[in-house]
Amino acid sequence: MQNRNTTMPNNAPDASGFIQRANSLADSVYEAIFAQLMSLKIAPGSRITVDNLVRELNVSQTPIREALGRLEGEGLVVKTHLIGYSAAPQIGRRRFDELYQLRLLLEPDSAARAAIAMDEDKLAALREAAGVMGRREGGDERLRYSTFARQDAVFHDRILEFAGNELIRETLNHQHTHFHIFRLMFHSRVTEEALDEHEAILAAFAAGDASAAEKAMRVHLEHSRDRLLPAFD
Repeated sequence: MQNRNTTMPNNAPDASGFIQRANSLADSVYEAIFAQLMSLKIAPGSRITVDNLVRELNVSQTPIREALGRLEGEGLVVKTHLIGYSAAPQIGRRRFDELYQLRLLLEPDSAARAAIAMDEDKLAALREAAGVMGRREGGDERLRYSTFARQDAVFHDRILEFAGNELIRETLNHQHTHFHIFRLMFHSRVTEEALDEHEAILAAFAAGDASAAEKAMRVHLEHSRDRLLPAFD
């Protein structure tokens, strides 16, 4: 299941890349490595050496191994016996097409159902998850991109939650869809255009318009797919 916490810890990496020691060191180490995976600083399929991360992040092995274990559970890191850790390989074109076919079958209808069930509390939760309130904030593009990757995952997951079909929600979460898709291309366009589309979905939810929500979600998924297709050229 994907991590649904969208907030960045108070001790996130500073400009030097070092971790600032505070209460939740393990969370900060996790966020730092997650950001490197999302931005392709750690390339898909490449070895991840614990000792190198110790030096880079200026922390001990313990929080790094804990973070790598979490990332393994999210499908982003692979641990091989007697070899160690590596970044999960990039998804191929066939898998990419299958993921979007699945999403286009399930998520537009779920958005329509969520719109019918919408209330002020649900809408507030979706606005917070969508990332639109803090857009264009922060100077570190790598951290901003990884933050939005998680926000996007949470936004879509909350819509599925409000739609009320746990089987669909669990099925999509199990694929780690968003994390694998965001690793295809590190580019600001991926976030900025997606944020515009999130705003259109939120507008449909605010109006309680199931038809508009279904259409906005379908447009969002189709545009997301088209933005990332050049990764396979």
